[in-house]
Amino acid sequence: MNQNISVVGVPMDLGADRRGVDMGPSAIRYAGIVERLEKIGYKVQDKGDIIVRRPKENTTAGTNLKYLDEIARVNLELCETVAGEMAKGNFPLVIGGDHSIAIGTIAGVLTHRPKSGVIWYDAHGDMNTAETSPSGNIHGMSLAVSLGYGHESLTSIGSPNVRLNPEKTVLIGARALDPGEKEFIKKLGVKVFTMHEIDRLGMARVMEEAMKIVTDGTDGVHLSLDLDGLDPHDCPGVGTPVIGGISYRESHLAMEILAEANVLTSAEFVEVNPILDQMNQTARVAVALMGSVFGEKLI
Repeated sequence: MNQNISVVGVPMDLGADRRGVDMGPSAIRYAGIVERLEKIGYKVQDKGDIIVRRPKENTTAGTNLKYLDEIARVNLELCETVAGEMAKGNFPLVIGGDHSIAIGTIAGVLTHRPKSGVIWYDAHGDMNTAETSPSGNIHGMSLAVSLGYGHESLTSIGSPNVRLNPEKTVLIGARALDPGEKEFIKKLGVKVFTMHEIDRLGMARVMEEAMKIVTDGTDGVHLSLDLDGLDPHDCPGVGTPVIGGISYRESHLAMEILAEANVLTSAEFVEVNPILDQMNQTARVAVALMGSVFGEKLI
């Protein structure tokens, strides 16, 4: 794995339309992410945070998507930042912030690795569009946008006509899907490992099958990890918790398998909300999982 890591913070809460998650990057830094990765042996540069402004109005004329213009602006800047770091030969590690920031991260990654596979580790599918979303919150649309579906101001971010391949995209940990998402997932052929598959097959088997999909004919793998993919018992500080999630230990195993495969070229960890947390527990879990995905071992 690339030994040069660039940490990029995106204190975005507009996609979730709920305050607190904008403090996620600070909480993750406070939990010691830079020091932990340096201890493993990486050269880490903290690039600071992209500035996010809060508009007075939460809608854009002609659409039900909340804070569309500012979310598009931030993700365009994030795309350029990620692409710039990859051009320098660095591994972009984006910390959030709500999951709408995946739009910019993935667009930037695809600029350099247009055939990337993606592991989307999340309780939710994030595959709504303006037509199917029950809330208008863009953090529930980010994967759909990355696949090329959604408002033009979002899908136009990044390289023209370069989108994720749904056949090289895997959802892990899903247990809360809206009706429109279910139909869309089936239509596009995105592979989903729900909690049923994780319980029945075990995380090791799920990851083995997922890795076959995201590495077959791809030029790298991006990890997009939402902390609400884990059970709220382990990660209470998330905005949309869903009980019955992936355990702390199962998540470490998943990250360890990713590390051993040595295919990861970029990553993001999102939806840490310190206001809803207990003693910064969720941020500490995020940092621990980052340690595992970057190859940290007990002995």
